[in-house]
Amino acid sequence: MFQRFAVKSATALLLAASLPIANARTRPHYGGTLRIETQADAWQRFASPVRRLVFEGLTRVDGAGGLRPALATEWKSDSEEHRWRFQVRTGVHFHDASAVTATALAGALQQSCTENCPWTVVRAVGTEVVFTSDAAMPNLPALLAGDAFLIQHPSSNGGVDGTGPFEVSGFSNGVITLKANVDHWAGRPFVDAIEVRTRRSIADQWADVEAARADIVEVPAEKLRQAKQQRLTVLESRSVELLALQVRSTGALSNVNLRRAVACAVDRGALFNVIFQKEGEVTGSLTPHWMTGYSFLFPLERDLNKAQALRGGAAPPVVTLSADSSDATLQLIAGRIELNLREAGFNVQPVQKGGRQEADLILKMLPLEVGESGAAVESLQRAFDAHAFSKPPMTSVTAEEQAQAMLRFEREVVANAAVIPLLYLPRAYGIGSRVRDIHLNLDASIDLADSSLEESK
Repeated sequence: MFQRFAVKSATALLLAASLPIANARTRPHYGGTLRIETQADAWQRFASPVRRLVFEGLTRVDGAGGLRPALATEWKSDSEEHRWRFQVRTGVHFHDASAVTATALAGALQQSCTENCPWTVVRAVGTEVVFTSDAAMPNLPALLAGDAFLIQHPSSNGGVDGTGPFEVSGFSNGVITLKANVDHWAGRPFVDAIEVRTRRSIADQWADVEAARADIVEVPAEKLRQAKQQRLTVLESRSVELLALQVRSTGALSNVNLRRAVACAVDRGALFNVIFQKEGEVTGSLTPHWMTGYSFLFPLERDLNKAQALRGGAAPPVVTLSADSSDATLQLIAGRIELNLREAGFNVQPVQKGGRQEADLILKMLPLEVGESGAAVESLQRAFDAHAFSKPPMTSVTAEEQAQAMLRFEREVVANAAVIPLLYLPRAYGIGSRVRDIHLNLDASIDLADSSLEESK
């Protein structure tokens, strides 16, 4: 029941989110340079507007959450999903004109994943890339669509090449230039080139898009309501970024009751209402409600009395908390969580992320890259920590039985409080008036392969 409901709801909502930002006023045509601005490094994983334009995986997830062929045209499993065979697309070349082969793809995947891989061995067998594992890999095709497994091929100039619809043609003064890959296997993009300006503040980005100096700019979730009030044209994804606390189950919080006390003490509602201005959704589950339909079954309200009772009368040891110091919003959230925990009687000490001391609580923002709940949870498990929780159950049962098994699994993870889900947030972009036919993929990456510019000549 859960999964059938979820599939219908998720598909409808994702289709709405992935519709073009505006209908083409004229037929799309070739030409022009599209301008993107970003705060971070353009190659940063997950948040990058560039990576999925340049690099591709064996599979991809479309805007509706469906799994589609990319560098592999088809895939099959045998040995009860302990072995997968992916047929490599023929006639495809890297941007340096070298041929895409099963050997090249297997080598790239070996380089990109050296530990905690979804597979035990990956190798080339003829025109196929073959994965084997001691454990079943039911989620492998979906996982291979993730950012971590985009194919990067060493180039002759010491860099890396991809196979995507755009290729890097230059870098100067903080501007990365991409040119259209005219030989792309899915067809040439309409836009001739893309310029990506990095390290731009949000204020500067918004000023540039309003003055027609930029075509695509970032809209952080905490500024989404402000952007709408300023009448920016906004393209918004579903809630696809999980804000959560990873809890170290050794040291100060080795007692499960202390970890549960932390979960009860955090005020999700204040984070949602104050910092994010009611954008996104409060969550107590690992997966968003639109995906599974059962998020409402998890407790969301702060319970300070229960937190204090679980903590007990003895003074707890110092609990350390870390968040990315370069992200002002995460630092603000961490400050509020610190106050929440102090009100519950915890002695909290903020520490630097990546320092010598491993924090007891780590505030993380993680993207949802796949469209099926089992694969999504496995992907999150890898992103949190291989030991944060076990892999979700995957058995050959009906969809309804699998949905029930996933619900039980998520309840066990939340009860153990090794991970404390807080919010699911959307990703959004401000779009200039001359851009036509722009879409978002499920992971909120920008799909520009079919986009065009109204002012192109």
